[in-house]
Amino acid sequence: MIKIAPSILSADFANLERDIKKVSSADYLHVDVMDGAFVPNITIGVPVVKSIRNCTEMFLDVHLMVEKPARYVEAFAKAGADMLSVHLEAGHPTHIAQALEIMGHCGVKKAAALRPITKAEAILPYIEELDMVLVMTVEPGFGGQSFMASQLETIRQVRAILDKYNPACELEVDGGIAPETAPLVVEAGANVLVAGSAVYGADDIPAAIAALRG
Repeated sequence: MIKIAPSILSADFANLERDIKKVSSADYLHVDVMDGAFVPNITIGVPVVKSIRNCTEMFLDVHLMVEKPARYVEAFAKAGADMLSVHLEAGHPTHIAQALEIMGHCGVKKAAALRPITKAEAILPYIEELDMVLVMTVEPGFGGQSFMASQLETIRQVRAILDKYNPACELEVDGGIAPETAPLVVEAGANVLVAGSAVYGADDIPAAIAALRG
């Protein structure tokens, strides 16, 4: 089954609880955390994730676009994240391994995220412990960017690795997902689709979510 994870980056932050309720028919709620260092933008932190947890029972898929993410894993887990994604480019491999280890201690699901510059093979050292791999189809940092079709090959390569070493691991795609691009990434092997403007910009949000599922 294809899962949809609306990104609150496209929500109205002055009415965040209202906008979270609007996407309650989705499977996950995608929360983009940006630190202004790993990416140029700054978004939200631990207090906002804690507030989100208090107003919804949705599965919180928290995407850490931060440098040296091991510093923050425990805090976001305690705030209510159900899954944490760390970028493999955000620290030395030993630091990424430490972040994943802390996730295990905290009881949250583990995910590794790949920027477009990163090859699929980068997940191999961590593959057996991952619950999800996130492939970015835009450069991380800002919403509303155009889909990078060149990343379809990376999605296919990640799917092949998962099928070989960890078939239960989910494959999420984030960036430029819309009714036109969703079938492409699903065909390439993705089963979790992050969508911001395609959901929150729609007149009928539940219908938009259903359309993305296909």
